[in-house]
Parts: sequence; structure tokens; C-alpha cells
Amino acid sequence: MTHSGEQGRLDESTSYGLRPPAQASHQDHQPSPPSQAQQAQQAQQAQQAPGDAHHEPQASGGAPSPPPARDPRTYEPTRASVPAPPAAGADPGTGRLVGGRYRLASRLGHGGMGTVWRAHDEVVDRDVAVKEPRLPDHLPARERETMHARMRREARTAARIEHPSVVTIHDVVVEDDQPWIVMELVQGRSLADVLGEGTLDAREAARIGLAVAGALDAAHEKGVLHRDVKPDNVLLGRYDRVVLTDFGIAQVQGEQGLTETGTFVGSPEFTAPERVLGQRPGPESDLWSLGVVLYAATEGVSPFRRSNSPATLQAVLSSEPQRPARALSASGAFGMLLTRLLAKEPALRPDATEVRQTLQDVARPPVRSPRPVPGGQGGGNAVARGLGGFFGKLRTERRWQFGTGGVVVALAAALTLFFVLTADQAPDGWHTRNEDKRVRASLAVPEEYKRSADEQSVAFTDPGSVIAMELSRSSKDIKDSSLAEANSWKKFYEDGAEEDGYRDTMGNVVSRVTEADQQGKEAAEVVTTFQGLDDVDEPEGPKKLRHELIYVNGDGVRWRLKVEMPAKGKSHQDGEQVFDEAKKSLKIHDL
Repeated sequence: MTHSGEQGRLDESTSYGLRPPAQASHQDHQPSPPSQAQQAQQAQQAQQAPGDAHHEPQASGGAPSPPPARDPRTYEPTRASVPAPPAAGADPGTGRLVGGRYRLASRLGHGGMGTVWRAHDEVVDRDVAVKEPRLPDHLPARERETMHARMRREARTAARIEHPSVVTIHDVVVEDDQPWIVMELVQGRSLADVLGEGTLDAREAARIGLAVAGALDAAHEKGVLHRDVKPDNVLLGRYDRVVLTDFGIAQVQGEQGLTETGTFVGSPEFTAPERVLGQRPGPESDLWSLGVVLYAATEGVSPFRRSNSPATLQAVLSSEPQRPARALSASGAFGMLLTRLLAKEPALRPDATEVRQTLQDVARPPVRSPRPVPGGQGGGNAVARGLGGFFGKLRTERRWQFGTGGVVVALAAALTLFFVLTADQAPDGWHTRNEDKRVRASLAVPEEYKRSADEQSVAFTDPGSVIAMELSRSSKDIKDSSLAEANSWKKFYEDGAEEDGYRDTMGNVVSRVTEADQQGKEAAEVVTTFQGLDDVDEPEGPKKLRHELIYVNGDGVRWRLKVEMPAKGKSHQDGEQVFDEAKKSLKIHDL
């Protein structure tokens, strides 16, 4: 039983007279008296240790008096036994019995608030993990009580969250006025231990991240912010189980904070910028920490870690991490998710639903069946039939009948058709549009989107006019690199441009730039959130998000793929999917 939720009963033992199996008696009759040899040996021991206060008293006949028979119906509580001295080299405290039932076996780890032990529950015969409070002796009484209260709240917090990836709390035992937390023992290693041996591939990182995201979502639904998501607190157990542990500094909605004024709790490199600034955190803060964990897991380096804590916190506030090249090369959607999770502005980060969906797609990519084609044949046969029909028509053309020139022209046309037919890798419900005439490029577009065109741009809008996509090409006043061009757009949005009317349409602008890749060349992305002029005075009013890919070639020509969408909700998820698919399919002809 756990009494962490009842303040008035915290000091009671949680072991209500259950006898350890090893101590249970299997016979109800009185033990047999010792033999004569045993009597002589006991007499000799008594003479050698006359001052021993714990030896058994002797009966008048010289034989030791037998213990009284025990009535099996009599209640007898569990007795704490005297621990055996630890073996040479063992951790101090090994062998101690906590709460009358939990035998400490070995130390698993330690942190700022305590030591975690591997222990054995002698009542139900299972291994558990026991967290012992370890506080400096010089700590003032008030701070000690704060730490103890935090441990009790940790037990309550974790116990109220129901999720397979949240560690299970079994018990809270009070020993020497200190709370010891008894929890399930996860057989495995921490993510930090695993990363000490090397990085993870994108799929394994996404699998772990998906479990942690689910645990965080379950915690957030209960009004709990973890605030210390890091590799040390992610345990990798047997049967691919992932467990989030250590809710010691969690913040619970509606409960008074336990942090001392002026102190900082958490791990600096995994702490979201808004927490560093002292602002009120939300679920987005835990998702930031998850983004840092996944970045470190795939890229092999923590994006904000510096030589000391102040420098690390400064990097969290002002430094943009390098593009996650390994994640992007494995999965564009996964790499982009990491980039967006590390946005300084919480509103720019994806919500929990989008995070879980993206991680699920990367961890277990959907198997797409081949597109059905007329006649029930596969795509390859369709291409062969198309080429066969094309050559059949060419044989009746006059150019085919006039020598080598006609053959060359026909062959070039056939190869062009082959590449057009085989290049369309768009998902179901999409088709690839060749916009060579307008923008010297091609890209995939949802079939139901309505097209419009200008001299050097094409635009596509969904039937509800909620999501809009545009691809443009320009060589006027272009910066000399993709990154410089992207930063000029960022400055344009943030500073405003009255002559072009942006002051009248965009307010509360927040924009950021990250590096990207376009067909193996350096590109850049710009993500901007803003509000319409009518919504500027409402901080929580509807926001829009503009996601752009910008590429500038060596001749000073710029391509700009722009998708505009709501900043949150289902339409935002749909808009990001449109951007990801369009970016992935974009082929620039004048690269």
C-alpha cells in the first residue's frame, strides 16, 4: 500500500504483518530439545562469552528451556532483522532492511536528491528499485523538509499517471523521518548509457521518442509537467519497453511549488528557453526537452551543451543548433520535427499529436501498396506498355522513316517519357506537376487543390481555402546564398515593409531560419507565425504559420516554396504534411 496521498499517515509502516516466505514456519509443533552434544557445545559457548546479554537462559536441569509453542492464529508483525555486514567492496548500506521488507542489494545510481538501490521485496519475493533520500548533513532543516516533501510528491505524481511508459510506484516507506520511494525495477539500461556507446538510427530514436511522448502526454493530461526529460531519466527495459522516470522536480497544476526562491532546477542543456527566462512553462517545454534528447541520440552531440552551465543556458537562449544532418538524411520528416521542436518560441513547436504522429510514421513507416493501374498490371509493366505504344506510333510517323535524325529524336522523346513516368513518386491522392514553363521545376500537389499561375509562379489552394501553396522563381534583388536570402525574408517579416502592405496584414511576427537541403545543395527554411491585423490585440487569437523553402543557385536565381496554414490544430498538421511532401518531391531544373 502507498500512503503518499494521506499526509496524516505518512509515518506509518506500509508492511502490515506479512511474513517473508523464508521466515514462515511450516510446523506448528514444539521444536525437539537439543541433543547431549548440542547441550555441551552451548555450555562451552556460555563459558566463553559470559557477558553476552542475548544468550538463552538455562533451565534448572542444565538443559536450555525450549521456546514456547506459537499459536498459528496469533498476529505477529514483520520484524526488522539485523542486516548482515556487507561483503568486501560492497556499497555501504548493502543488506539493510527498509520498511521491514525491502532488502538493499546494490546501488544502481545516484542523483542530486538521493540514491537508487536495487532491492528485494522479501514479502512478495520480487526485485524492486528503492530511492533513498540523500541530503547533505549541513543542509538547514527547512530545506531538508522541502526535499522530503518533493520526494513524497514525486511518488504521488508518478502514481497518478497511468501509462506503460511511466515508472510504477509500489510503496513509500518512512525510515528515520525520511521517505523512501519503492518502485518497479526496470531491467535494462538508461538511454544515457546506450548513447555513451554510440548514436541511434532514426527509426530506433523515433521508437524511443514515441514512448516518451506518450508518457508526457499522459502526464500533461493530469496537469503534470516533468521538467527534467533527459537521457538519464529514460530507461530502456526488456521487450523493447521504454520508461520515463524521476518526477522529482515535476510541476503539478494546482499545487504549491517546492523550488526555493532564486534556485534553478533541472538540467541546463535540456531546459526550454522559457523556463530559463523564468516564464511560465507548458507542455511545449517538455517537448523541447524531448527534442534535445532525440537530437543528441541521432546526431551524437547535445545541441546546446557548453563548457559550463551559464554558457549552456546562454546557448539555449540565443544559439541555433546545427541542422540535424543524420536525421534529415534518414527521414526528412524526422529531421524537420527535431528542428521545429527546438524553436525558441513555444508557439512554433509542434503539438503533442503531431509529434506522436510523426514519430510513429518514422518508427513504423506505413507500407504503401502499388498504385492500381488499368488492366491490373504493375507500374513497371505500365511503363513498358506506354513505351511500346509510343514506339508503335513512331513507326507510322514520317520522321521515323527518314534516317538517323528521326531515330535520335524518337529516342530522346522515348527517354523523356520514361523519366516522366518513373519520376512520379507522389503518395496516393497526389500527382506530380511539371511547371517547367513557369518556374523551371516540378513538384507533387494534392489532386483536389485548385491551380492558378502567374508569369514566374504557380499557386495551389485546397478546396476550403485553408492551406495555400506557392512556388515562385525570381532573379531580382537576390542575395548570394540561400541562407542569406532566407534571413532577408525573416528580417522583412519582422521589420515590416509598409510599401508592400505587410504592416497591414501581419502582426505579432515571430520568425526563424534553419539550414536545409535541396537536391544535395545548401538551402534554407523560414518558419514564421503571425496574426492578422484584426487579431493582434488578442494574444490567444488565431495565428497563421508560413513555412518556406528557399534555394539560390550559382547564377543568382531563387526558388521559393511557400505553404501557409493555421498555426495549430488538424489543419496545421495537414499543412505541414503538404509542405513536407512538396519539398520532398520538388525538382529544380536549373539547380
